[in-house]
Amino acid sequence: MKQTILAAAMLAGILCSAHAQRIKGSDTMLPLSQREAESYMKANARQTVTVTGGGSGVGISALVEGTTDIAQSSRKIKFDERQRLQASGKAAKEVVAAFDALAVIVHPSNKVQNLTREQLEGIFTGKIRNWKEVGGDNLKIVPYARETSSGTYEFFKESVLKNKSYVNGIMNMPATGAIIQSVSQTGGAIGYVGLAYLNKGVKAIHVSYDGGKSFVEPSAANAKSKAYPISRPLFYYYTAQSESSVKPFIAYVLSDAGQKIIANVGFIPVK
Repeated sequence: MKQTILAAAMLAGILCSAHAQRIKGSDTMLPLSQREAESYMKANARQTVTVTGGGSGVGISALVEGTTDIAQSSRKIKFDERQRLQASGKAAKEVVAAFDALAVIVHPSNKVQNLTREQLEGIFTGKIRNWKEVGGDNLKIVPYARETSSGTYEFFKESVLKNKSYVNGIMNMPATGAIIQSVSQTGGAIGYVGLAYLNKGVKAIHVSYDGGKSFVEPSAANAKSKAYPISRPLFYYYTAQSESSVKPFIAYVLSDAGQKIIANVGFIPVK
């Protein structure tokens, strides 16, 4: 009997020493967080970290509801989201995990190489509807955007469209991978994705924010030097109440080993 009680106590101690962390939110940050989680769990055998996407807004809502420990977000938390956290008795803590460049992509057959911010605004707001208007072939432009809960959707709207509305009927895709697939299969398509998602199935556009004087390629080096204009920080949010439990993982991401993973995945380290 004593041995049974002792075994049960030992098992309980093992279970208590193990801790599961849940990360949810930004699809842009999925490859980053997944790789960090894999490496962290190898270094910490009793730790479990699960990572899911859904969009920045979904992640922050999950943080408010208590169904995630860390929200990953490609935009800053909004005022009303902070208020919702406060109303539930929680306070948000913010950490910049990495930086990212947002690449504008087209089909590889598209001969257009360069676009100004103003031309991109015209395309995604519906003022420019044919590629011949920006030096391309006589082909209808088919714009793709992320869904409205995505931080990438909001960042692109703010930085590129200067908060103007997207064209009515734009195809909002549920994940970054869906944009990559759609653009790679559609001759007149254009979309935007995080730098880490670029592959040979799409072509990245060089962008100008100075009226066409200089066009810059989206790359880690250009984002790090801030030469590429469509760049942004990527955030982890957690509550002050859970800080002690999430701090080891956050510290790992910000460590030399964690920051090396960020660079290897295709993002820009914070240090």
